[in-house]
Amino acid sequence: MVNLNRQIEALIYASEYGIGITEIKQVLEALAGHDMAEQDILTALEEIKTRYLDESHILELKFINNGYQFLTKPRYYETINQLQAHRAKKKLSQTALETLAIIAYRQPITKLEIEQIRGVNCDYSVQRLLEKELIKIVGKAETLGKPILYGTSDLFMDHFGLTSTADLPKLKEIVQEDNAIGEVTD
Repeated sequence: MVNLNRQIEALIYASEYGIGITEIKQVLEALAGHDMAEQDILTALEEIKTRYLDESHILELKFINNGYQFLTKPRYYETINQLQAHRAKKKLSQTALETLAIIAYRQPITKLEIEQIRGVNCDYSVQRLLEKELIKIVGKAETLGKPILYGTSDLFMDHFGLTSTADLPKLKEIVQEDNAIGEVTD
């Protein structure tokens, strides 16, 4: 098996939450095809923890809530805080969200088609969505003037936890059927 420390380090890094010794042991045994001593895993974890104490690393190995995980060292908290504050300022307006939804459901789509659906100019919203990399230019339409076609980006898929656009909620699941004008008869 490849270096045990590297295997464990990869498991901790790839784990969305902390990973416990039992789970590390199970994964490594499945990979190796034989039993592993828990003490070997604990020794490797201590070696990894010691290596990350070095000033050249921004992360440290912590044991929290019965699992190991990599966390940013406290001296970088202010930097991370600035990033979070910066990203918080980039929230989408209602107009941008509406534009994004239209693009997601109708892609590939031109700006003119978006404006026809919304009934208003959407230059600013499209530009902001491009800047935030939630949409991308996917080509040009084969119509007069060859307008730009827009579609959602990989970042959009990641942000909303989608594998494909097929994972988007169906419109009939969102829209209420009781929106009626006039008298309703049985």
